[in-house]
Amino acid sequence: MKLAVLSGKGGAGKTLVAVNLAVTAKQAVYIDCDVDEPNGRLFLKPEIETVTPVSTLLPEFDTSRCNGCRACVNACRFHALVYLKERPMVFPEVCHACGACSMVCPHDAVREVPHPIGTLEQGRRGGVRVITGILNPGEASGVPVIRAALAQGGNDAPLTVIDCPPGSACPVLESAAAADRCLLVAEPTAFGLHNLDMVYRLVTLLGKPCGVVINKETEPYAPLEAFCRDRNLPILGRIPYQPQLAQQTARGEVACETVPAASQLFSTLLNRIAGWYT
Repeated sequence: MKLAVLSGKGGAGKTLVAVNLAVTAKQAVYIDCDVDEPNGRLFLKPEIETVTPVSTLLPEFDTSRCNGCRACVNACRFHALVYLKERPMVFPEVCHACGACSMVCPHDAVREVPHPIGTLEQGRRGGVRVITGILNPGEASGVPVIRAALAQGGNDAPLTVIDCPPGSACPVLESAAAADRCLLVAEPTAFGLHNLDMVYRLVTLLGKPCGVVINKETEPYAPLEAFCRDRNLPILGRIPYQPQLAQQTARGEVACETVPAASQLFSTLLNRIAGWYT
């Protein structure tokens, strides 16, 4: 099973849930697709086995061949190319590496060259294989790094946990599209409900079955309960607000290994997910 763990905002507890589910499963693959801030490794502390660069392709122009026909500029649907000072110019932040410019050039004046945008760390923590995508600072899109991380996931474990970026933008869509099911982590507040609604709309568009985990709960929040009830969204778990759990997490410890109540909680959650899946 490939399980994507999502939240509509940062700090809701997405990585807390994803990491603890992977460790509780004992044999699992954990893929950190939150490539801007991959925090799962701070908890899992894997023994790194490989570090590989991730690159995308950018067009490079041979001015000796280019005659200024602008075929490349006209073909770029992302408007990443302009013709300026008698030569084509690329805006790397906008380029999607689609290759259209090199295909349409009638004079073979365009070639694609690798442009490094991030790295992929792979390692192990016991029975958990850890794959971490890391985007280089200043890069506009982490989608190629996410794709590279997901491609390494394989099917060598009964559970693959995909730790998605927060929110509902393109990197989230790319991460969740690879999953069989989605687990939405929400806070029991008005703001938490608003963000749950956003990410719920995304996974609904993807056609993914989804369930909810409520984190930092002190008491049921009636609007959130009604939201889930009205949409037949199963609430698979409730994580109560506990100072001890917050302290252990702040120290970078895996809660299910250090807090007995958390161990039981995530074991129950994992069993519910397995039953929900079957």
